[in-house]
Amino acid sequence: MRSESNLPKLIVNAIQNVVGKKPAPLHEPTFNGNEFKFLQECIESTFVSSVGKFVDQFESDLCDLTGAKHAIAIVNGTSALHIAMKLCGVERGDEVLIPALNFVASANAISYCGAHPHFLDSDENNLGVNTEKLKEYLYNNTKQSDGLCINSSTKRIIRAIVPTHIFGHPADLVELQSIASEFNLALIEDAAESIGSYYNNQHTGTFGSMGILSFNGNKTITTGGGGAILTNNSFIAKRAKHLTTTAKVKHKWELIHDEIGYNYRMPNINAALGCAQLQKLPEMLQSKRCLYEKYQAEFSSITGVQLLKEPKNCQSNYWLQTIILDKEDKNLRDEILLLTNNVGIMTRPVWNLINELNQFSENPKMDLSNAKSLFKRLINIPSSSNLVETK
Repeated sequence: MRSESNLPKLIVNAIQNVVGKKPAPLHEPTFNGNEFKFLQECIESTFVSSVGKFVDQFESDLCDLTGAKHAIAIVNGTSALHIAMKLCGVERGDEVLIPALNFVASANAISYCGAHPHFLDSDENNLGVNTEKLKEYLYNNTKQSDGLCINSSTKRIIRAIVPTHIFGHPADLVELQSIASEFNLALIEDAAESIGSYYNNQHTGTFGSMGILSFNGNKTITTGGGGAILTNNSFIAKRAKHLTTTAKVKHKWELIHDEIGYNYRMPNINAALGCAQLQKLPEMLQSKRCLYEKYQAEFSSITGVQLLKEPKNCQSNYWLQTIILDKEDKNLRDEILLLTNNVGIMTRPVWNLINELNQFSENPKMDLSNAKSLFKRLINIPSSSNLVETK
């Protein structure tokens, strides 16, 4: 640890110079558009459940935004991941590759399928999967058999890889596509945090066979609770909509369900909120970028800490602004968290590594040295889109 014990105070001052000395939540939703108008219209229509014009409109608007051919509105991001796993063929006993530095939903969705999360290390530049380490790891620890990727140690099929765009910053998608192709893995993007983020001018969530989005209350836009599956495959889209609508066969009056399905469709009243939020998304993204620039101006002169910047050739939505402590200052993390929260600045550490949770502690994993280091050094700072005036 450096001798500069005033680093926590410098960080507090930097944040307050941007957001002021009023209490600052980590990330709160902004409702300053047509939210109330659309909600009232939805209520007056009486179509507040999983059927209604706002669900259709929301799905169409998501396609327009992302460039995906199909968007299926789901009750939350975790359920979207669950269905995406099933549709890419994840079966009981399979393994699925996910980053250890990640929200637990990815591992839970794999477990819903009876499969096993297999944990990957992180890239210090974008916080996503470290593709260079992953490729070497797969060469040394897997084999190909009849077009399947087999874990040489467990003898189980590794069916898919699910990278997450951490805090809205795109992972290395070109390399991930290459790895998925070379090792016969399905690629599902966990774009839960990255609506409005682009890799080489293409929206995240559209590079794999499927991608998923989340619209939880703390995301860039919210539907209260909600998610979506993105895909360019018409067959997959049709299957996703069928499975998430309790596998009900379309008929004017007969109630026929032709397989085990899931009650996962987004309610119309949530979609009404989403339609209004999407209208304001460009302004929110502009505000978040302005917030990043103001933070960067403050943090650039402070030794011992960096503000996470979008990767090269990417446009990040800056969902959560993130500071990274130098390795020499990692022991100051908890002091910084305590000091900031005590003065009304809501900050939080990154999630505990999933492989260290009791329920996943025996799962397969690669060397996780980068993820372990980042866990001790990452701090999220106030990131709401209403914190600063745009230029």
